[in-house]
Amino acid sequence: MNISSAVARSRKIRKLYHQLELSHHGSEWTIEEDALAFLTDAGLVGRLTMAQQGRWPKEEVTARELEHKLAECIWWLFVLAGRMNIDVERELEAFLKKTEANLKG
Repeated sequence: MNISSAVARSRKIRKLYHQLELSHHGSEWTIEEDALAFLTDAGLVGRLTMAQQGRWPKEEVTARELEHKLAECIWWLFVLAGRMNIDVERELEAFLKKTEANLKG
């Protein structure tokens, strides 16, 4: 899978969630609500990572939970970028290029 296809699939899935939101709440989540959902999942990545590393008490940490949340966070970033009209592929390329150049000295 490449980034372009992941972005497209992520946006299609988000549209399906919007349909659920309409049926459950009468309106789609706002961009701000999407951002809050992303931050919640990112926080869970932190806790699951700490638990995996033995730094946070949790009865059972499965690798699958952490893997799922990491992937979900990437999904949220694609969704948020799309909703705010940000070309995430272009911006990722620009970030990587600039960072590589900065680190080469």
